[in-house]
Order: sequence, then C-alpha cells, then structure tokens
Amino acid sequence: MEDRLAISRLKQGDLNGLETLVKRYQATAVHAAYLILYDRALAEDVVQTAFVKTAERIHQFDEARPFAPWFYRMVVNDALKLAGKQQRVVSLEEDPDTPAAKVAEWLVDPAQRPEQLVEQMEMRRHILRAVQSLPPEQRAVIVMRYFLDMSEAGMSAKMGRPLSTIKWWLRDARQRLHRLMESYG
Repeated sequence: MEDRLAISRLKQGDLNGLETLVKRYQATAVHAAYLILYDRALAEDVVQTAFVKTAERIHQFDEARPFAPWFYRMVVNDALKLAGKQQRVVSLEEDPDTPAAKVAEWLVDPAQRPEQLVEQMEMRRHILRAVQSLPPEQRAVIVMRYFLDMSEAGMSAKMGRPLSTIKWWLRDARQRLHRLMESYG
C-alpha cells in the first residue's frame, strides 16, 4: 500500500493505514533516533510516540507533500528534546556487548574475512565514539544529512533553523569528526 492510500485510510480512522506506515518507516526512524540518543529503548519510545502523534495529527498533514520528511521531523525533534533533557555522559570505554557497539553489527558483510571484520568493527566503534562526542544538534544534522539523506535546505525547514545555522552545525561537526578520525590514524 502506498503512503497516500495509507494516510487516506488513517484520516478515515482506519488503523490499518497506520500499520502500513509503521512497517515502512519504523526501522529507519528507530535508527535515526538511536544515532541521536545512543539508547535503543529511548529511541524506540521516541518512534512509538511519533507514530501516536502521527495518528493524532494526521489531519494536519498535507497530502500533496511526502510523508517521510514530515514524520522524520517529529522523530528527530523529539529525540533532540530528550537528548537535551538527559545531558548524560556516555562512556567512551564501552563494553563491546553494549547497544552502541552493536550498531556496527548491523552493517557487517558476512562474506568478509575475520581480519576485515575486526578492522571494520574498530573503525565503526571509532566513528560511533566520534559521533557520540558531538552536541545533540550536530548529531541530529549528521543523522539527517548522511543517514536520512536530507538536503541542507530541507534540514533548515524541518528544524526551523536558518540555513546558515544548519551549514555551520554541519561544518563544525565535519571538522570535529575529521580531527577525531585523524587521531585514529
């Protein structure tokens, strides 16, 4: 079922429309929220709340526009709010069995040799640590740009921030990540 049909059904009160949207967007939304929060349970809660908001606010949605950016905006905004409230420190000396370290497992190619897997796991851990060290707003723009493939103008519109702010956050985040990656070797 295509998004427009699912949205139309949801507007008519048919929850099968919401089920279709959940199936289509849940995994990507959880990953995006996780990359901002670094807590899987919180990321899942944020996405669940976003789907409830979707059902409640579906009449505000303009069907002439794509659904994904509207929905992901809710997810990113809620994840940012929660990250701002938490202001918790994440240990950089994490156990490899923690949820943050397991993100690397999602991307592993089973056809690779063991030494390649070890090298990739180390690189992913370093990248995750580098991204974790960014402020929540910079993590959000990195996620939106490179994970959700949004344009800078789209991010500006979705976050309600000037384009210059988005560009500055991206530039600063890239510079920080570059410095951290250089120190990795």
